[in-house]
Amino acid sequence: MSILEVQHLQKHYKTVVAVADVSFSVEQGSCFGLLGPNGAGKTTTMEMIENIIEPTGGSILFRGSPRDESFREQVGIQFQHTSLLNYLSVKETLKCYRQLYKNPQEIDWLMQRCNLDPILEQRNDQLSGGQRQRLMLALALVNRPDLIFLDEPSTGLDPQSRHYLWDIVDEIKADGKTIILTTHSMEEAQYLCDTIAIMDGGKIIAEGSPTELIATHCTTNTIKLPRASAEAPLEGLDLDYQADASSIFIRTANVDGVLTRLIDAGVDLTDMRVQSPNLEDVFLILTGKQLRD
Repeated sequence: MSILEVQHLQKHYKTVVAVADVSFSVEQGSCFGLLGPNGAGKTTTMEMIENIIEPTGGSILFRGSPRDESFREQVGIQFQHTSLLNYLSVKETLKCYRQLYKNPQEIDWLMQRCNLDPILEQRNDQLSGGQRQRLMLALALVNRPDLIFLDEPSTGLDPQSRHYLWDIVDEIKADGKTIILTTHSMEEAQYLCDTIAIMDGGKIIAEGSPTELIATHCTTNTIKLPRASAEAPLEGLDLDYQADASSIFIRTANVDGVLTRLIDAGVDLTDMRVQSPNLEDVFLILTGKQLRD
C-alpha cells in the first residue's frame, strides 16, 4: 500500500528547470532513498513533498488524497542543518518541541528510541556530531509521524556514530514508520533503503531495490592486482583492464574464466582482490564521474 504518490512533479524558476518531471510512490513501512549528484533536483523535490515550496506542476497524494492542513501533523522532518538554542539542555529542547503538537510522543519513548538518556542534561552546544544527530532524529519523531524525511542524516559522522544512527533508523522502520531519505553516501543508501530512485537533470533515471539496480546496471566484477607483478604477463592477454600507479583493475563478468587465464599466464595472485559491484558503481555508471557544482 502506498503512503505517498508523486505524479509528474515539476518546479520551474525563471531560467532554470529544477525538477522536470518526477513520479514515484512510497510503500507504507519502507525506506525510500532519493539519490543524485549535486544539482540533480532531489532537494527541490523533497522540499515540494514536505510542503516547504510550491510545485509548478504535478500532484502529491498522501494516503491517496491531496495533502491538507493535517499533513504537517503527520510528518516529521530531520533537516541537515537546524539551529538549536545553545543554552537549552537536550531535555529542555524535547519539552519545548513537544509543546508545538497536539499529541506529542512521550519523552521516555524518545529517550529510549534515540538513546538520549546519557545526555539529557547536556546543553545543545556541548553535543558531539553523533549526539546532535540523535537529538535531531528525536525531534523529527516528537509528533508521532507516520512519514519521516531524513536529509543527509549521517553527514560528518565517524563510522561508529554513523552505524549507530543506521541501527536507530532500522528500529524506526520496524515500528511501521515510513522513511524518505536523501544521502550522498551510497553505503548508507544500500544499507537502509528498500527502494532507491536516482535523479539527474531533474528526472528519475533509474528506480528499484539496491539489488535490482546493481543486477541491471553492473554486470561486471573487478579484479585488483599489484601493477608491479601483473603488468608484464597481462600484455599478452586480451583482457579489459585499467591501471593506476600501483594497481591493475580487470573488469569482467566471468571471474572464474579470467582467474584461470591469469594462472595459466603465471600471474602472481597472492595480493589479488575481487570486488563485487555495489551501489556506488551504479551511481557512477548512470550519472557519470564528472563533479557537479
